[in-house]
Amino acid sequence: MLQEITLANGVQILTEEVPHVRSAAVGLWVNVGSRDEGREFSGISHFIEHILFKGTVGRTARQIAETLDAVGGQLNAFTTKEYTCYYARVLDEHFDLAIDLLSDMFFNSKFDLEDIDRERNVIIEEIKMYEDTPDELVHDIFTSALWQGHALGLPIIGSAGIIATISREELLKFYNQHYKPGKLVVAVAGNVAHERALAKLKPILESRDGQAQRRVMVNPTPHRQITCREKDTEQVHLCVGTQGLSLKDEKTYIFQVINTILGGGISSRLFQTIREQKGLVYSVYSYHSSYHDSGLFCIYAGLSKENVNEVMNLIFKEIKDIQTNGVNKEELQRAKDQLRGNLLLSLESVSTRMSRLGKSKLYLGKVIPTDEVVARINKVTAGEIQELARNMLKPESFTLAAIGPWKDDSEIRRLSEQMKSY
Repeated sequence: MLQEITLANGVQILTEEVPHVRSAAVGLWVNVGSRDEGREFSGISHFIEHILFKGTVGRTARQIAETLDAVGGQLNAFTTKEYTCYYARVLDEHFDLAIDLLSDMFFNSKFDLEDIDRERNVIIEEIKMYEDTPDELVHDIFTSALWQGHALGLPIIGSAGIIATISREELLKFYNQHYKPGKLVVAVAGNVAHERALAKLKPILESRDGQAQRRVMVNPTPHRQITCREKDTEQVHLCVGTQGLSLKDEKTYIFQVINTILGGGISSRLFQTIREQKGLVYSVYSYHSSYHDSGLFCIYAGLSKENVNEVMNLIFKEIKDIQTNGVNKEELQRAKDQLRGNLLLSLESVSTRMSRLGKSKLYLGKVIPTDEVVARINKVTAGEIQELARNMLKPESFTLAAIGPWKDDSEIRRLSEQMKSY
């Protein structure tokens, strides 16, 4: 059962007791991410995420690493464009230990200068590793091209040049500005009763103060752009897509079904046509990412350079077919069943349940019951799919980003002309 409470200082606590498991997951979700940084401090949120593992007033970095390892637990964190999460998964008997460790990291980190400089080098190496992974890097290039000049278009990890120059004072200023009670959601899922969770959390959290600033958001404006980066790779890594929907948009349920049918699995149209029937790629898929005020839809393919034309034609052929002919009854039902199955199976994990609580609260201000989510998906009609595909998946509005062995800009010009012809 889901229960929640908001403390006087603004901290929101959500719990979902799952009595048939032996584990518990807890996450501290901070309403700050890369879109809050500004270009001159791009990557600072991710930098702070690293620093909070480097030692507190009472624990060394080694002790932080060993505390949950010693009891078979897991400790980690991640930064996104709009939030940062620090989380742990442990046996239910070690729930108090997990809270002690996470809260110590969150509130008592030292920001030691030697640790900062050491971790600065670690992040720069992480950036280099990322640059050497074109099938991941191309998605950032695509996002930057679609939302050029907007904070949502900046990479979460930042750039080596900026990371090298961010000072301790700047890290602390950003931390003190954003790590406030009013921007914190604590999510707990597993074999922990609501009362037990509150008994542990309230004494730690309710004494914290500090007024949280309201996030000022400017909606991103999509751009149609062709961006190709030359790199000595065996494959071309290709992303093509357009503006999507925010998480608050009711049509996101329709778009989830469209995405599932088009490229959301091995039974999808793109996978079956481009890989299984034509053998032109190893990997091809689509996804839809949603944010507070916008979203993006992207199709990715990894392919040989000589197959770019044919694969592009097949991608837009499938999109046009949905717009013109719609989807059949069996295909629609299969997509709905796939989404329902993915959702329900994911809830077998307490970590996924915890993540669902935290993310939903940050984005929607509430947690939509699972049955309601399934009902909304089941209500999607073939007519709604066809109409939304016509309105959103317009070839003339698509952006393209690619990494591959381009020798000159003739390939870029050819791709640009090809995009106009769809």
